[in-house]
Amino acid sequence: MRGLAKYVMTGRRQAMVAVMLLGLIPLVNLLNPVVVGLIALRKGLQDAGIVFAWAVLPLGAWAVAGDVVPLIMLIGITGLALLLRETESWEMTLLAAIAVGIAVEVYFRFQPAVIDALMAQLEQYVRTGNSQDLQLDAVRSVMLSVIGAVYMFLAVLLLMTARWMQALLFNPGGFRMEFHGLRIERHVALGLIAVVLLAGSGTIVPESWTLYFLMPLVFAGIALIHAVVSMRRLPVMLLVTFYIVLMLPAAVQLVVLLALLDSWFDIRSRLQGGT
Repeated sequence: MRGLAKYVMTGRRQAMVAVMLLGLIPLVNLLNPVVVGLIALRKGLQDAGIVFAWAVLPLGAWAVAGDVVPLIMLIGITGLALLLRETESWEMTLLAAIAVGIAVEVYFRFQPAVIDALMAQLEQYVRTGNSQDLQLDAVRSVMLSVIGAVYMFLAVLLLMTARWMQALLFNPGGFRMEFHGLRIERHVALGLIAVVLLAGSGTIVPESWTLYFLMPLVFAGIALIHAVVSMRRLPVMLLVTFYIVLMLPAAVQLVVLLALLDSWFDIRSRLQGGT
């Protein structure tokens, strides 16, 4: 990744070549938005806009072929990168990333072929299994939001990759410090929990959108774990174990709870004060 970062930062032409070639290859085309994000973070709107125009060409072709998600990711990550450059706030950037997940969900609602295929498989399972009481309409709605949340998570992860690449070249160790300091302020956490409660009651906000509004807290909780491991010089193996356990829903809930506690009590400051 360092080699790619060096190449695209050599000049505008190199960046345009990179986004064109990366955008043509399935799965690898997700590096296309990373490159544009890197340019946006380092050089701003004008340079990023030119590279963005070239990046759209291969991803636009994929969109015409039926896969518009990489194009949505390109638009989303570019916007998030510019926002992060201007605000230097991961908190605000995470809140803005909610729009990426919702955009993906809206797309699948209007282009339901993929979901229809998944639901057909699920319906077949229901007929042959012991889940006759499963409400397929409700499952469909939740599945759409799960897919949107996955892409929201991926968008933030790719943006972090771009920020990490920027730090490798221009600010070694800078991304690590930024990530370890990621924290949701108390008033923002209150707002997120209020929206989650509204979603849970089924009023104003769809219940399945709870996933989107919890995601900033998930990232904040993960950042807190990393920070604590670093501050206490704990074995890196603990992080490996943490990510394995994080696959369990109960672990995700615990991470959200830790993020909320951190919003109120600033756990990092307390740990530093105790050392």
